[in-house]
Amino acid sequence: MASVPLLPTAPAWFQTALDVPFDDEVVEVDDAPIHYLAWGERGRRGLVFVHGGGAHAHWWTHVAATFAEDFRVVAVDLSGHGDSAHRARYDIETWTDEVMAAAGHAGIEGRPVIVGHSMGGFVTIATAARHCDRLSGVIVVDSPVREPDPEVESARLKEAFGAPRTYRELDDGLGRFRTIPEQAHYLDYVMDHVGRRSLKPVDGGFQWKFDRRVFEQFDERIRALGMPYLAQVTCRFALLRAEHGLVTPDIGAAMYEVLGRVAPVIELPEAGHHPMLDVPLVLLTAIRTLLADWDHSEPHRRPTGAS
Repeated sequence: MASVPLLPTAPAWFQTALDVPFDDEVVEVDDAPIHYLAWGERGRRGLVFVHGGGAHAHWWTHVAATFAEDFRVVAVDLSGHGDSAHRARYDIETWTDEVMAAAGHAGIEGRPVIVGHSMGGFVTIATAARHCDRLSGVIVVDSPVREPDPEVESARLKEAFGAPRTYRELDDGLGRFRTIPEQAHYLDYVMDHVGRRSLKPVDGGFQWKFDRRVFEQFDERIRALGMPYLAQVTCRFALLRAEHGLVTPDIGAAMYEVLGRVAPVIELPEAGHHPMLDVPLVLLTAIRTLLADWDHSEPHRRPTGAS
């Protein structure tokens, strides 16, 4: 995509992150082209970012790009999102295959760490359960596995996204850019960057990129899927809980118990459910701190016999 001028409120660190060179890549998974972004040199250890429901890889750009000097960094568009193909049917295990395929295709050396937000956190948990031996750890950002996912539940009730609409001008669509759930605070320069990459040109104007059938096909079953996968995770795991997000202290405590009381649950202060949109530097610091600790410590292991 051609470079777009940033809002004048954008700070220097944000401009620097967006200036980091990246590649637009595609890998085929089950006959569908899956798009991903990649920063840093091939052959390095890997860091893979997974977006939430209705979102796309560029939600992570200003966070992911900052790791390019040390990692081969990937941000994937799950099928039905961003610039990846739409499918007739969607399921969480196919999404896990897409995450692992992008990591392999990108030239990551060794076992990557996966970072997933919201619905992408559920995908990340399932990926960890299915591919424990191929990962060095996962970081899940405000994914409440005991509750229906907010994007999915709201869309099922026809409250979240409404009917498909074509906007005559891109700026008309930008004026309607919202998150589900909404939160009290956003950074305008991040919202502008993400919003502009959420729309695609069509006959007569612009439409949102995501496929509404994703949300029509999932309902409260996401809760039934999440807990069994969580109990199967044996690689390193950390939960980042947004202070004003969806993982309440009770949900965080319950997830901690299911994980065998060995996975940290860390609160992101002042964060809404979408911390990359309101407190990205807090989120970035939390991820960097976890990665640094994991580089220099031995993991705690789930007690023998724990479920």
